[in-house]
Amino acid sequence: MNSKIKKFLKPLMIPVAAVLIALVVGAIIIALTGSNPIKAYVSLLQGNGIIPKKSYANFKGQITDFMKFIDYVTPMIFAALAVCVALRCGLFNIGVSGQMLISGFTATVLVGYSNMSAVPAKILVVLISILVGALAGSMIGFLKFKFNINEVVSTIMFNYIFQYVISFLINTYYVDPVSRQSKMISTASRLTLVDMKIGGYKIDIPLGIILALLAVVFVSILLNKTKLGYELKAVGYSRNAAYYAGINVGKSMVVAMVISGALAGLAGATLYLGYVGSIQPKVLADTGYTAIAVSLLGNNNPYGIVFSSMLISIIENGGTYMKSSAGVETEIASVITGIILIFSASNAFVKHWLAQKNANRLLKQEKKEVQ
Repeated sequence: MNSKIKKFLKPLMIPVAAVLIALVVGAIIIALTGSNPIKAYVSLLQGNGIIPKKSYANFKGQITDFMKFIDYVTPMIFAALAVCVALRCGLFNIGVSGQMLISGFTATVLVGYSNMSAVPAKILVVLISILVGALAGSMIGFLKFKFNINEVVSTIMFNYIFQYVISFLINTYYVDPVSRQSKMISTASRLTLVDMKIGGYKIDIPLGIILALLAVVFVSILLNKTKLGYELKAVGYSRNAAYYAGINVGKSMVVAMVISGALAGLAGATLYLGYVGSIQPKVLADTGYTAIAVSLLGNNNPYGIVFSSMLISIIENGGTYMKSSAGVETEIASVITGIILIFSASNAFVKHWLAQKNANRLLKQEKKEVQ
């Protein structure tokens, strides 16, 4: 096999194996519950508009389901990119959910409840979310650089602070008495065009997916084609070596968290001012936590993250239809997702095991040649 092909396929082996093992285990569990695994998996695809359903309600069709799926996956792409940038610099940003929340809430209060027209409102939502997310990330980076406070501890603490302060503000000033969530934002400020009548369908059009794909290209170029990206990766590999090479380690960590926070802010904008349109008090979005494993499943590669985000979102978003169509409880979808993420999180161990096995094989060959 061509060496270039081997180099391309090698990083895909572990993620693909993780997915296949999870699907097999999931099929066994589904079969043990008395349901048909094939029908269950088909229903996951149908629930996301990947393949058509047998019938649809008025104004609904395969395209409406698919666009809803794209709307669902958009925040996940941003959140996983946020994790990816931090990990490349050796930082573990477990506070993506908190950064999403503070960004989404700030944009909601400043723009979502205003009377602005659509174009300036949507632009301001994006800019405010980027700025607030970057500021939230910069605080984590500064604490790490200045006081060597572990970023896992600081992000968890900030998650609690953001969660409960914002919950208080929502319940005090912005709560909807019926839904008990924050009041719905204006249509003009929303990043999802809801119930757009196109060709006899009412379609939700997620504008954020355009930004998400641009962000994927931006992060890929940043990490692989720029001096800053090289410095971030060097710090991630070894801070001591990077320091002796003349790289400003502290600055690199702060910059990495600023970029990570900005991407998390965009995740918050596309979730709270896009897919959902409101904020539930005292709840942090699961997206920020799932994004950690999604990034690992995508090998911390921006383009791989697109596919891993879609895969996980297909399983999570299609669980409801799987229950109604195939009679399989939605918790099974969570089990399948969990298995995929466990195996993807074992990526480093598997790589080490394979490298050790290969080294032992080469050592035995050398011994045979000497004899």
